Amino acid sequence: MSNSLTTYDVEREVLQRYRSGAEAVEPALCCPTTHYEADYLKVLPAEIIEKDYGCGNPERHVQAGETVVDLGSGAGKIAYILAQKVGQAGRVIGVDFNDAMLSLARKHQPAIAGKLGYDNVRFVKGRIQDLALDVEAVDAWMSAHPLKQSGDLAMLDAACARLRQEAPLIATETVDVVVSNCVLNLVRPQDKAQLFGEIFRILKRGGRAVISDIVCDEAPTQAILDDPELWSGCIAGAFREDRFLAMFEEAGFHGIEVLARQEEPWRVIDGVEFRSLTVRAFKGKQGPCLEANQAVIYKGPWKAVTDDDGHTYRRGERMVVCDKIYHLLTGAGSAYAGQLIGIPPRETVDLSKAATIDCRRNAVRDPRETKGLAYRETMAEAAGACCEPGGNCG
Repeated sequence: MSNSLTTYDVEREVLQRYRSGAEAVEPALCCPTTHYEADYLKVLPAEIIEKDYGCGNPERHVQAGETVVDLGSGAGKIAYILAQKVGQAGRVIGVDFNDAMLSLARKHQPAIAGKLGYDNVRFVKGRIQDLALDVEAVDAWMSAHPLKQSGDLAMLDAACARLRQEAPLIATETVDVVVSNCVLNLVRPQDKAQLFGEIFRILKRGGRAVISDIVCDEAPTQAILDDPELWSGCIAGAFREDRFLAMFEEAGFHGIEVLARQEEPWRVIDGVEFRSLTVRAFKGKQGPCLEANQAVIYKGPWKAVTDDDGHTYRRGERMVVCDKIYHLLTGAGSAYAGQLIGIPPRETVDLSKAATIDCRRNAVRDPRETKGLAYRETMAEAAGACCEPGGNCG
């Protein structure tokens, strides 16, 4: 961002543009999509449907009973679709900083809850790069403690710190899924690393982020960066496509995958292409590497693949993995489900007594390590033998 366009200018433009978007439909605001399941739209009023400014459809990747946070929930369209997908046993939290959008989303909540027969949605005011701070609680504190001089700012900072610790807007590791639809690009460049860290913080181990946003194929030109309208229009703050994926990795995510990429660019400005991208990423690879004599076999079609931590899996070979990575690769809800064959040990290892290993050394697992050195069993041919009538060999 150049010196001619300050952070204040950008934030003011974004707030004003989306405030206007809550009052009247803004057709050019973000990259519109209509790829929503019609049944979920039936309970929504036209006002919410018309004032949706997303660029993708992350709600497709949410399951019944889950707790979901929608970053930049706006008029509430995605949040109310999610409310139906997660059902009465699930929970949805919409986070937005714009009072006009929050008012619009909350206005229709009683009517929608009446149609559904339950109310599992909550809309809260917060900055998506600071999900621990309840901004409405800050507003209440400031009403009771008006700032009169610069020294009072220290009191405000202390109050905010206390709120983050004692009454966080969204507590650590309490969420199954974080979704967002064309909002991350609106965050100030200097806050984007913190934003990804906050998404990671609130997710449970095994949780996932499903984010639709605007990306560009090369860095925006200075003319784009100097245009406030292009910041609020989801252009100037767009992530460079490769950096968008890298930021998930840098925050600690694994299993990072492009679920959808707009083929034709939404807009082209100064030769830079801008398009919608939907990415899914998982949390849960952190922790010690414990030896449990497991192995995995990569099925192909590539000769070998390498994960985010440098583990290489060679096609057809029994590769050494630790217990954590074994379950991460072979679990039913894993990002890698179906791509590798898990080889469990014949005798279960007590992990409380297991040694640590460096499974990034990319070693091949000797079958005897998995079966046991003393394994000498001989087994007779089973009934319905493989490749015989009634058997199953492929």
